[in-house]
Amino acid sequence: MSVELETGLPSVRQVQTCIKDRKAVELKLLTGDLIAGNILWQDPHCICVVDQSSQPTVIWRHAIAYLKSKG
Repeated sequence: MSVELETGLPSVRQVQTCIKDRKAVELKLLTGDLIAGNILWQDPHCICVVDQSSQPTVIWRHAIAYLKSKG
């Protein structure tokens, strides 16, 4: 069973805009860790953020406390 990305949700549209505009973002995880970079892609379960050294990090959506645009 496949899960579709609900593109009508405001949160999904906001992340899509960050991807399209290549905006830098900051993600705070529920663990307190802070991840900064650009969002490369998203799916129904995860978001991939690439940092300044081109290192991709895949983050489970349920681990994110907040996401904010840095520019």
